[in-house]
Amino acid sequence: MTSDHASADRVHTRRVTVVHERLTEIAGSEHVVEQLALEWPDGSVHAPIAREQGIPRDLPTPPQTTWLNGLYRALGHRSYAPTLPFMPLAFRRMDLRGPGGGDPEVVVTSHHAFATQVVFATQAPVIAYVHSPARWAWDASLRAGEGGGALGSGILTALSVVARRCEVAAAPRLHTVVANSSAVADRIHNWWGRDAVVVHPPVDTEGFTPDPSVEREDFFLLAGRLVPYKRPDLAIRAAARADVPLVVAGDGRSMEACRAIAGPKTTFLGRVPHDQLLDLHRRARALLMPGIEDFGIVPVESMATGTPVIALGEGGALDSVRPGETGLLLEPGGDDDIVAGFADAMHGFDPGSFDRDVIRRWAEGFSRAEFRRKMREVVDGAA
Repeated sequence: MTSDHASADRVHTRRVTVVHERLTEIAGSEHVVEQLALEWPDGSVHAPIAREQGIPRDLPTPPQTTWLNGLYRALGHRSYAPTLPFMPLAFRRMDLRGPGGGDPEVVVTSHHAFATQVVFATQAPVIAYVHSPARWAWDASLRAGEGGGALGSGILTALSVVARRCEVAAAPRLHTVVANSSAVADRIHNWWGRDAVVVHPPVDTEGFTPDPSVEREDFFLLAGRLVPYKRPDLAIRAAARADVPLVVAGDGRSMEACRAIAGPKTTFLGRVPHDQLLDLHRRARALLMPGIEDFGIVPVESMATGTPVIALGEGGALDSVRPGETGLLLEPGGDDDIVAGFADAMHGFDPGSFDRDVIRRWAEGFSRAEFRRKMREVVDGAA
């Protein structure tokens, strides 16, 4: 065997450990962890806390938790918030040995706020896949109204100081920093002083597919969680202003506020099963993305069905939407400006001016297989 082949075999049989912030519910970052674990099935997955509802079903092995999981369990899994002050210590003392007892050769950590602290628990190179630096810690406006009163607000502010210090302390020690979008890479550069490789998160392009036999219908779609930072209120106000039908598929703590401002042509479906959601994407004139996402999985799911996207031209949409080919990017501004922009775009929108096949091909570049290929290249580059 040549030395090149020997080197390749050594790289591809490395013990890769995956570390995640918490496994408390399943969303985009948990699917990242799932795909990383499937790419290195002989490794192990670690998180300070976990519950059954937050564990992706296709993990090759059960996740390993820490002493902090006892507190989370004692709280009845009702909220992970009381565990947050203890997260840095839990990561720094994390035992990263796999089921067989071997130490990792490479650690890939999935980071939201504290996970990079695992760099203090191992001598192995740590690659940080960053969904975003802790935006709530760096941007005070994102903490507004989230504390639940003066005491809670004070605790959250104090925790934000800890989170910033933790991120800054860990950043120089990381072998490689990977951002899930160009917008997140910019934050990493500004807040951490590190350059980042961009690898977009995996999208289920096999579960979201076009159907040329399905006819477009006269409605726009807003899909996903109804939570403040996603700004569903802007899309709902815009649909009422444009006097166009809007279907809202999703639920969340902003539901009642959204209902209160909705026009007569807006329909709320709540959470819907996959088959119904897929059908909605295929039939909609376009998907609306009014908020600023770190990346934004839902728009790519919609594009995977061949449906165009109307998005605010900020954040992850700048990576995922190609103006004129896969959708429209609207100018940022104040709330009233954004509402007016979306209303104007919907009022004159012609889905027939977009080619379903072109949109689908673009979305395939964000597939699970493409994510795993790119992350394999990053890990292979770790000394």
